[in-house]
Amino acid sequence: MQRIDTLSSGYKIIQDDKAFCFGIDALLLAAFVRMKKGDQVFDLGCGNGILELLLCDRAKDLKSAHGAADCHFTGLEVQAKAAEMARESVRLNSLERQIEIVEGDIKTVRESFPAQRADLVISNPPYMKPSAAKENSTDEKTIARHEVLCSLDDVIAATRWLLKSGGAFYMIHRPYRLSEIFSSLEKYRLTPRRMQLVYPKIDQAPEMVLIESRPNYKPDLKIAPPLIMYGGDGEYTLEFKDFVRAKNKPYNC
Repeated sequence: MQRIDTLSSGYKIIQDDKAFCFGIDALLLAAFVRMKKGDQVFDLGCGNGILELLLCDRAKDLKSAHGAADCHFTGLEVQAKAAEMARESVRLNSLERQIEIVEGDIKTVRESFPAQRADLVISNPPYMKPSAAKENSTDEKTIARHEVLCSLDDVIAATRWLLKSGGAFYMIHRPYRLSEIFSSLEKYRLTPRRMQLVYPKIDQAPEMVLIESRPNYKPDLKIAPPLIMYGGDGEYTLEFKDFVRAKNKPYNC
């Protein structure tokens, strides 16, 4: 069932308990991204448009430099239902000038968009490879979570096509796939520049990794301090709240 939730920014987002709800990973990725005024931002696999809303809110605080225009956000989503929900959220917040949602396939960006159109490319892609049972599934959650319709390599290939020479790619993923991530980034001449591991608790293994990459840079990877989400009391740590600026209540569904 669809519902409308309100972010602390005042923006409203349409969500669906059975298919499209954002989680903590969206908050983390939005906080990790570094934008400047006038950036053209492209989101590969935008789901219900949560990253567009989070970053559009952040962009309001960016200082103007040399008369730069506002940031513009393009979200690409292959699932028609998710894309329409994202468009409805954009209309609900009167953000049509800043945000465009396009229904389309990551694997065909070369046919749909010109090369080097984006200052920033962001992605919260499917984390898991499809099992035999999931390979032919059309369930919305399966498509969002498993590489049924696109692979990690597809995401990075599309990023390389879209990204300007001085741009940056921001992605959140699972640490157990880091070797594949680094291999694919190298294949498409994207150099990891900044990385941060996210731990559920201080005594547990990391569950997520945030990575910033840039095209054709010399290797010089900076490892940010580990980010611990929950303290011993089961509440979010002050460090985590500061990281995401405590601006948006995470919905987990």
